[in-house]
Amino acid sequence: MLGYVIHDDTDGSDRMAALARLLAGRGLRLGGAVQVNSGGGDCACDMDLSVLGTDTAPIRISQSLGPGSRGCRLDPDALERAVALALSALAGADLVLLNKFGKQESLGRGFREVIAESLAQGIPVLTAVAPDYLPGFLDFTGGEATLLDWDSATDWCLRPRDAAA
Repeated sequence: MLGYVIHDDTDGSDRMAALARLLAGRGLRLGGAVQVNSGGGDCACDMDLSVLGTDTAPIRISQSLGPGSRGCRLDPDALERAVALALSALAGADLVLLNKFGKQESLGRGFREVIAESLAQGIPVLTAVAPDYLPGFLDFTGGEATLLDWDSATDWCLRPRDAAA
């Protein structure tokens, strides 16, 4: 099972992190990663990934490029470290939450392998997709994903657990 929510840049990260807290509070063992953005001096924000199902500190996936910089701030090495950690923590997960299917995933990198491995292990996955990356996501999934809105995402996430009980 693969579900996705269409998001814009203003709501995806916070809502996915809040959903992770809610689901963990309901007893689900989560895998994947959610992003936590915090203010940063010379850039829009620092981007940290909290890898679910681990006790590790959040991984900073952004790099400061200096004032006035307009290049991509993503640190691809840090992202790949987060991906490797998320892959290693899949065993026993009830559900995988992934902050987003974005540019890296559209290019065949990033958390794409986590999605594929989770589904191969029968673990449901929920992610958020920005409109710009929807064509790449639909190509990757072959159209075999369920479009949700944020209001129905919680129920969708709880459904696999309820069905097993």
